[in-house]
Amino acid sequence: MLIVQKYGGTSVGTIERIQNVAKRCVDAAAKGHNIAVVVSAMSGETNRLLKLTAQIQDDPNDREVDVIVSTGEQVSVGLLALAIRKLGGKARSFLGHQVKILTDSTFSRARIVSIDAEPVKAAFAAGEIAVIAGFQGVDEGGSITTLGRGGSDTTGVAIAAALGADACEIYTDVDGVYTTDPNVVPDARKIDRISYEEMLELASLGAKVLQIRSVELGMKYGVPIHVRSSFSDVPGTWVVPEEKEMEQVVVSGVTVAKDEAKITVEDLPDVPGVAAKLLSALADGAIVVDMILQNQSWDGTTDMTFTVPLGDRKRAVEILKGQVPELVGKDGERISWDDDVCKVSIVGVGMRSHAGVAKRMFTVLASENINIQLISTSEIKISVVVAKKYAELALRALHAGFGLHLPPSERGTL
Repeated sequence: MLIVQKYGGTSVGTIERIQNVAKRCVDAAAKGHNIAVVVSAMSGETNRLLKLTAQIQDDPNDREVDVIVSTGEQVSVGLLALAIRKLGGKARSFLGHQVKILTDSTFSRARIVSIDAEPVKAAFAAGEIAVIAGFQGVDEGGSITTLGRGGSDTTGVAIAAALGADACEIYTDVDGVYTTDPNVVPDARKIDRISYEEMLELASLGAKVLQIRSVELGMKYGVPIHVRSSFSDVPGTWVVPEEKEMEQVVVSGVTVAKDEAKITVEDLPDVPGVAAKLLSALADGAIVVDMILQNQSWDGTTDMTFTVPLGDRKRAVEILKGQVPELVGKDGERISWDDDVCKVSIVGVGMRSHAGVAKRMFTVLASENINIQLISTSEIKISVVVAKKYAELALRALHAGFGLHLPPSERGTL
C-alpha cells in the first residue's frame, strides 16, 4: 500500500514526540508500505515566527512573512528524517519547492495549482520514506508561499491525490471527529465514518479537526482520509464518500464558530444592484461574506445584515466606507456592527430525507431562551447567529436535543 501520513504541530512538538513519529513511520514501512510523511512546524513555532514579523510590520500577507514562517517546517522535516535514520530506516526530506508544490501567488493563503510527484516516487524507488514539509509551496516566480492555517492538512491530502495513495492518515492530538467539541460537551461521541460533505460543512462551521481545503481535495480526488491520534493506536474517523447508512442519521454533529462578526447597513435604496455594489466591494477586498439577510422597510428602503470573519470586520467597514460611500453614508453612519456573536450549526446528510429538523432546532433554542438573529440553511446544515454568551449553552442544548450522546441506532426519529 501507498500511505500518506500527516502529523500536526503537537505530534512533533518535542524531540521525544518526533522520535515517536519516526517509530510509527519505520513500523509502517517495515510492513511493506510506501510511506510519505507530511509534517507541520513544531507546536508554537509558527506563532513565534509570526510574532517576530509583527514587531516590524503588521501585514501578515507579505511575501517576506511567508519566507520567515515557512522555516518552521524546514526544521521539523529535517529532525524527523534524522530520527527515522537513527532507528535504522532510510529517509529523505523535501521542502515545498523540491517536491514541487506549485501554488498561486496569494501569500499567507496560497492555493495549490499542481504537484510534481516524481521526486517522491524516486525516494520510494530508493527504499526511502519521503518526509515532506507541509504548509508551504512555491509560485511560478520561485517565491516561497504558505497555504494558511491548517495548510499541512491540505498538503497531506494533495500529496495523497498526486501519488494516488490508498489513504491519507491525518494524525493529530484528538482520536477522531466528534459529534461536537468534547471539551464543552463531555458526552460527545466519536464518529466512525462521516461523508466528505458533512466533514466539509463541519470544518467550515467551526470544527478544527480538518482544514477545509483538505476535505475539498479529498472529495474531489476520492482520497479516503483517516483522522486519528498520534498518541494511541485506536482507530479514528474515516472521511469517505457518502454511504446509504449515513442517511439514517439525521444530525451528525453540532458546531460553534466564535470568530464571527455581524454587520448591518440600514436605509439602503430598495432598487436593483444595491446588494451587488456592497458585496462586490467586499469580494474585491478578499473578504468572505457568509450569512446574509435583507429586510424591506415600509418607506421604500431596505436593511442588509451579513456576517464576516471577526478578524476582517474592521477592514470590511473601512472598505464599505471607502468604496461605496453613496450607500453607507459619507462617514459610514448607516453601518453598525456586533462583534459579540457566534454561529451555531447542525450538520447531517440525513436532513435531505427527514422533515422537522429546523422545528426541533428552533424549539430547543427557544426552550433555553436563546434569541436567533440570523438563519442560514442548505440541504445538510442549518446555521443560526446568536449572542456569543450563549455559545456553549446552545451547543450543549442542541447536542442533547438531537440525542447525539446516544449511539446512532438509539437516537430515534424526529
